[in-house]
Amino acid sequence: MTVSASPSPSALAWSTDNCTVGRAMEVLGERWTFVVLREVFNGVRRFDDMRRHAGIPRQVLTDRLALLVDAGILRREPYREPGQRERHEYRPTDKGFDLYPVLVAVRHWGDRYLADPEGSPVEFEHVGCGAEVDVVLRCRDGHEVTGRRDVATRPGPGIKPFA
Repeated sequence: MTVSASPSPSALAWSTDNCTVGRAMEVLGERWTFVVLREVFNGVRRFDDMRRHAGIPRQVLTDRLALLVDAGILRREPYREPGQRERHEYRPTDKGFDLYPVLVAVRHWGDRYLADPEGSPVEFEHVGCGAEVDVVLRCRDGHEVTGRRDVATRPGPGIKPFA
């Protein structure tokens, strides 16, 4: 019996030094980052409310918020309760709102593989009609991508050879 070696993946010829997935994960890859974004997208925008609601340790929340503000994903908005010092709320920027479909996709994956037997604790509803929102892959020509193997990676304009 002859065993043939599988061909090397073409991706081995490409450098990963400027990989945008790797760069995005430098900002988004820590466990609490999407929990903070979930809170902000759900309208929980004040530090103490986030900490209490999500159970995030104080220093971790401080670090995550600073990272997200520095990355331009959240912006700080000042507010002052009567008789209190000025504090800040955290609101998504346009760059932050662009992460909303990622949150919907992560929730969908979590519902499929990690939900309690009763089902998902939350749903995303289209405000205009009330239907549940899904994330859909679509090519730029408008075709919906439905098969797991219907997408392939190809070199983009910023590709560099692996040295």
